[in-house]
Amino acid sequence: MFNNGIGINYNFNLKEFIYTENAFGPKTEKRKLDDIRKSLKNSSCTGPNVVYSIAMDIGLKEDRKDLIDRNLLYGACIYSNGTLGNEPIRSQGHIHSKSKSCGFSTGELYEIWYGKAIIFMQETAKDNPGRIYAVEANEGDIVFVPPSWAHYTVNANPKDYMVFGAWCIRDYGFDYDDVRSHNGLSYFPIVKGNNIEFVHNKKYEECEVIRKAPRKYTELSLDYKKSIYDQYRENRDRFRFIT
Repeated sequence: MFNNGIGINYNFNLKEFIYTENAFGPKTEKRKLDDIRKSLKNSSCTGPNVVYSIAMDIGLKEDRKDLIDRNLLYGACIYSNGTLGNEPIRSQGHIHSKSKSCGFSTGELYEIWYGKAIIFMQETAKDNPGRIYAVEANEGDIVFVPPSWAHYTVNANPKDYMVFGAWCIRDYGFDYDDVRSHNGLSYFPIVKGNNIEFVHNKKYEECEVIRKAPRKYTELSLDYKKSIYDQYRENRDRFRFIT
């Protein structure tokens, strides 16, 4: 199992995280199919009742005060297996709203703990979405979503679960207005055999979807031999770019 730096494990059947006595975290919040239907290509599709579960504010107990003082938050998600009609399990998509603490939309740093993911991101949720990337990530990979970009997360292997952790700002918020006015993001992920393809959402202008592996974020001074939580414990200032 990938070493996430916190010692947290997961119960796939319950879609809950298992915390050690040294760790803290909440019972997960469940996102149900009915919560995300309007962002799907087929809003009347069938699929798992609980699409994914979220635990915001997790970590080691000895770090809790420091995380609060830094306005830094670590969260994690468990994605179900299966499909939503002919789409893979995925989130509905959002933009990070402006944080009151810094006055800007902030970025998010993903780390895949289990399975395979696609982080789909587009520069804007206006009619012309601008640059579009579908970043295909495996266990241990790190993906950065830039501030103000619209994005959703996909379980890229419908036969298995997917789990990830992510750094974000503590006073985070989501802006759904433009996403919901377009019934989702600019392309819908569709399961075709063992692959995932992207079908254009006609409420947007058509743009190229660039599919790629995560790049090395040298400008963020990341250490790819350690989990992003271990990197925080090694250098408490390392993730100030998030906040």
